[in-house]
Amino acid sequence: MSEAAKGVLAMMAACVIWGLSPIFYKLLSEVPPLEVLAHRTLWSLAVFGLVLAGQRRLRELPKALSGARALGLVFVAALMISANWFLFIYSVQVGRTVESALGYYIFPLVAVLIGAVVLGERLGAAQWVAVGLAAAAVTVLTVGLGVAPWISITLAVTFGIYGLLKRWVAAGPVVSVTAEVLLLAPLALGYLIWLGAGQGAFGHDIWLSLLLVLAGPMTAIPLILFSYAAKRAAMSTIGLVQYLNPTLQFATAVLILGEVITLWHAIAFPIIWLALAIYSWASLRRGPSPEPS
Repeated sequence: MSEAAKGVLAMMAACVIWGLSPIFYKLLSEVPPLEVLAHRTLWSLAVFGLVLAGQRRLRELPKALSGARALGLVFVAALMISANWFLFIYSVQVGRTVESALGYYIFPLVAVLIGAVVLGERLGAAQWVAVGLAAAAVTVLTVGLGVAPWISITLAVTFGIYGLLKRWVAAGPVVSVTAEVLLLAPLALGYLIWLGAGQGAFGHDIWLSLLLVLAGPMTAIPLILFSYAAKRAAMSTIGLVQYLNPTLQFATAVLILGEVITLWHAIAFPIIWLALAIYSWASLRRGPSPEPS
């Protein structure tokens, strides 16, 4: 099997884990989302630490955090991914996984818009059409439901900003995300200590305690698979395969978690799918983007 094929399989595996993860976090509905997030942060730090120790790369962590600029970038990136994780957990627990799926569908188009506004990247006509269709879908939901799909928008924007910040972080993906959870770990640990042994779920129920520990591997494994894929598969291929994640989230929400699709969702989702088809077609026509220097 070629290295490119291995990369595609790794990306597919990562997306399957991400796409089916609502089932996992639904099992933790008894635990407040902030508590789940705290455990997810600490246990993922343990997994990433073990991976880097096994690769003898722990020495790269101080380098990733050296200097005010590097430390600031990693800290803000940590806040963005932490907010994204929290909102995803919250959306699953309150029965709004469909909205989270919409957010991850919208994300590529938000990323394109961020690139145009912040980085001055020029967009083709097809890409502007895709962004316009995404805005139309959000408008349909806002008018139809009487409230903006704030979960979808916030998930897309936080992940878009996170991706932007990662462009400026010199460390590799596994090292940088380890640095991010390392910075968040004192906050997570402090919250759990403040919560106290009497109120926290960990240690009171074997099943819930095991699930909270497993939140670490559930976070770390797909990110490691993604890092593996990014080094081997073409970015255009990775971009197309990543749509498997929100597609599985959407299917999980409807077929397994029993969430209801409103008329307005039934109108908005096809608009988003059309936007993504146009965006993907335009991206493939332009060919792979040049590697950053």
